Amino acid sequence: MQNCFKFTSLALIFLSLSASAQKSQILIARNAVGKLQASIANKEDDKKQLAIIAEGLKSTESAEKDNKTKKWAETWSIKSYLSSYASIIETDKASSDKYYDMAVDAVKQAKSLDKYDDNAGLIKATNYNILLKKQDKGNEAYFNNDFKDAYTNLKEVSDNFPADTALALNTAICALNIQSYDESLNYFKRAKDNGIRNASVFQKMAQMYAVKSDYETAIRTLEDGLVLNPFNHFLTNDYINLLLDTENYDKAQSLLEGNLKVEKGNKLLYFLYGYLQQARGNNSTAILAYDKALATDQNYFDALYQLGLAYVNTANETLKKSDADKLAKYNSLINRAQFSLQRANEINPNDRKTIQLLVDIYSRKKATDKVQELQRRIQEF
Repeated sequence: MQNCFKFTSLALIFLSLSASAQKSQILIARNAVGKLQASIANKEDDKKQLAIIAEGLKSTESAEKDNKTKKWAETWSIKSYLSSYASIIETDKASSDKYYDMAVDAVKQAKSLDKYDDNAGLIKATNYNILLKKQDKGNEAYFNNDFKDAYTNLKEVSDNFPADTALALNTAICALNIQSYDESLNYFKRAKDNGIRNASVFQKMAQMYAVKSDYETAIRTLEDGLVLNPFNHFLTNDYINLLLDTENYDKAQSLLEGNLKVEKGNKLLYFLYGYLQQARGNNSTAILAYDKALATDQNYFDALYQLGLAYVNTANETLKKSDADKLAKYNSLINRAQFSLQRANEINPNDRKTIQLLVDIYSRKKATDKVQELQRRIQEF
């Protein structure tokens, strides 16, 4: 009986020692957290901080093996915090990724056990560190053109830091590259709503709204962009083009005339002004505008084509008049149209619309050989 008592007492001592040993491992781990935070505050080098982390993780690994302490949320919270911070400062990619995976698994376990939020601070810090690592992973994937992986990582980071316009912008670009257009627009909008001034953001958003046929929002977006970037050529050109496409001619004309007073040598503005006048039936004014555009660039294909078309339209109008010399005027205008379109065809020989207009002109002139030659070229396309 006495020997049995001694045996039982000895077993209790071993159990007590074992429990004490596991508690001491948690104390070491806690101490590692304190030492790490002090090291961070003192801006000590990464090598020293990684040594502190290694000491703390060794203790948490021991605590994981005990039936009691492995059920403590604190064990996993400490492990997740230490490993998440290590994933940020570790320069070796393989080791950094290993720490990251460890942190993700550990914080998941910590959250499941921390019913009373006793370790909320450590868990919050871990989540922050994990997001920083996700941002690094997302940026790395972005520069490697792995936009799907980049989007997955950056999206989560942006959702947690919505006021960061650079994050929202990069997330939007990734979504755009994987053809997730609605998501891309959402993140571009987030960047815009949080104060980004980048003109290309407004330009891209407007293009995406236009594709969705939401022209009103597209126009408003470009107007917002021009308030922040009043002299941006790309925004101005897109704005004018959209006004023309949506037949907002009065607003487009006012804008063009205002810009032409400042940029008298801008061939695109002259072309757009000519296109506007042509759309409104003012072919003679359109011809003057195209001529000014071509005075800046004599090989401006779009201006040459539209100039030829304006001459054809003017020639057709001339035939409707009762002037005695209308045939002479008509022939003169058709000749000018032919000359302009021939130049356009030399610059872009495969443009079908140019060839069709030339076919029409040669048909009027009964130049059968020219008509057949151009028709053969069309069939070869």
